[in-house]
Amino acid sequence: MKSVTPTELRSNLENLLDEVLKTGMPLEIDRGGKRLRIVPVETTNKLENLVYRPNAIIGDPDELVDISWEQEVNLDLP
Repeated sequence: MKSVTPTELRSNLENLLDEVLKTGMPLEIDRGGKRLRIVPVETTNKLENLVYRPNAIIGDPDELVDISWEQEVNLDLP
């Protein structure tokens, strides 16, 4: 959980609120030893934040055992 001071909150309020809405993670404000939290009311679907990885292997992980990597990796170390 991200924690900020009231001064940081004041100077960057819009960006911090956008971050809370985007990530769904609460923002903690530390004011004189006491803590406050800004939390989104609606829950967010964290899967919507996943980044598309076109080179990711999609399939059965057991099939990875039979893949030959000799053409991909050069193991000749100096």
